[in-house]
Formats: sequence, structure tokens, C-alpha cells
Amino acid sequence: MGLRAIPDFMGGDAVAQVDVRLAAIRSDFNVRILLAIESGSRAWGFPSPDSDYDCRFIYLRRPEDYAALFSKRDVIETPLEGEMDVNGWDLQKALKLLLKGNAVVIEWLTSPIAYEGNAQFRTDMIQLARQVAERVLVGRHYLHLGERQRNAYFKDGKDIALKKLFYALRPAAALRWLRLHADQAVAPMHFPTLMNEIEAPEAVAEIVSRLIQQKAVTRELGKGALPKAISKFIDAEFAIARKAFDKHRVPANPKAVTLAEEFFRKALERF
Repeated sequence: MGLRAIPDFMGGDAVAQVDVRLAAIRSDFNVRILLAIESGSRAWGFPSPDSDYDCRFIYLRRPEDYAALFSKRDVIETPLEGEMDVNGWDLQKALKLLLKGNAVVIEWLTSPIAYEGNAQFRTDMIQLARQVAERVLVGRHYLHLGERQRNAYFKDGKDIALKKLFYALRPAAALRWLRLHADQAVAPMHFPTLMNEIEAPEAVAEIVSRLIQQKAVTRELGKGALPKAISKFIDAEFAIARKAFDKHRVPANPKAVTLAEEFFRKALERF
């Protein structure tokens, strides 16, 4: 069953360019694209008029390619040209990273914008993610990502480019979601949905809503001090997450590995 979900605000010419690149990848690399989605600010739900088109895809090679003496690269990259950024991972790589708690894989699977793919594949892989993704590792991913962004842009207290506020706020919101959903590890990618599900403080929700509306119509949000409500929210969630995720040892999970291996073998047989 084909998968296609392109919202009206996506530029038709740009989407057509992505489609052309994906077709060329299938032909040039002799691969099957199982899922191709939008992964950047457009999919997160806070695009600017000049946001890039960040297409990411998961692909599968022929069975004989995986049995070759010299394995092929597990990444396919295309040139960065203008606003086009299109690259993808082999399913093997995506599964290995999922087992390591890489939340990027989860976000690709839950992106609300899809260029192409197999709907059943995505449904099945999301279900696999819910079974094998380790909450501690996913939480650690978001914590370290958020702290890097916090230290890179907001550490010295100077005015910041306000659009960069989202870089640390999104991981903080994901960490709060994990805290409020103690039995789950697959958080929503779409940022407004994420905010709706975390019971954010009213001041934080108001600032975020206003900035998203402004970002949708202007290339620049300008500079300003990091709002105190946002700073307090981010720092509080990071502090809680350090205790919950940062120092905990995560033992190997043979069952998760077995499930991922079975998923890969079935994908080879099916596709």
C-alpha cells in the first residue's frame, strides 16, 4: 500500500524535485525505498518560509548485496543544493541505531509528512520501535542533544536568534513527554502535538504558540533574550532527565536484537 502525505503548504516544485531525486536513487543504487519522509522544521511543525526540504529515507538493498564479501555503504547521500537536502539509511543501519536508542529513527517513522513508502512497513516498524526502543537510551539521546544545543546557543546569557530556541526546547519537551508516559519510548515528532501532550506551563505554551505563528510568515524572528519561562522549563527538564537517564546502565537485550533481526529478514523476503 503506497504512502503519500504532502500538506498544502509544501511547495509543489520543491516536492517534485524530491520525487525526482528519490527516483534517481532507486535507479542508480538499485534499492527499494521503504519510507521517505520530511524530517526538518516542516515536519516538526514550525517551518519558516525559507526552510530547507530535509527528505530522509530508509532503503533496502537486494538480498545478494547483504551477502557480498565487501559490504556496500549503509548511507546514501545526495548533493546539498539550494534548499534540497536528501539522504537516507540502509534498513540495517536504521535498526541498529533504533536498538541503541537513536531517536532520529523514531522521528522518521512518526513524521507527519511522507513522500513515498509502504504504509504497512511503517506501521510494522513503529510497532517494533515500541517493543525494542529502550526508554533510558532514548531519553539520553534527547538529553545530550538538548544540552549541546543549550550550551551552543544560550550559555552566556546574551541575546540569541530566537528561532534557535526551538533547538533546545524540542528535546526538553520530548524528555517531559517520556517522563509523563512512563511506559512508552516513542514520542510524537510533530512539535505542536508534543506540546499538547506534555501539559506545558501556560507561559511556555503561549510563547511557543506565538513564535510558531511568527516563524511561519517571516524568515527571521530576530534576536532577544531567552525568555525566562523557556529557560526555566528547559533547565528543569534537563535536570530531571539527568537523574532519570544519564547514569543508568542499560544491559543488552537479546530479545530486542532477535526481534530486529526477524524484522530485517522478513523485510528482505517481502520487499
